[in-house]
Amino acid sequence: MSTHNAAPPTDTLRLLPWTTPDGKPCYLSTDNDHSRLSLLADDVEAAQLDSGEQVLAGARAVLADPKAGERAVRFALTRATESLSDTLRIAVSRGERIPRSHT
Repeated sequence: MSTHNAAPPTDTLRLLPWTTPDGKPCYLSTDNDHSRLSLLADDVEAAQLDSGEQVLAGARAVLADPKAGERAVRFALTRATESLSDTLRIAVSRGERIPRSHT
């Protein structure tokens, strides 16, 4: 199930790397990529991607350990799904900000 079902209403909105408390997407309306909130969103995205790399390494280690129990596997999978969700939100946000050609 996708947490991001619809494109923002205009091309000037940026999908932010966090959601509302009830899981709905948050958008930023700005024409300044260097505004405080834009820079904060950039920092959060970078932190989420760094965290995703660490989660991936941990999940690979758990999967490589034949003695890993159900609890360890479930924990690794839970963290991996969280990281994947973050990464997909970042990809959608960045994809929406790619200039479209008007041909």
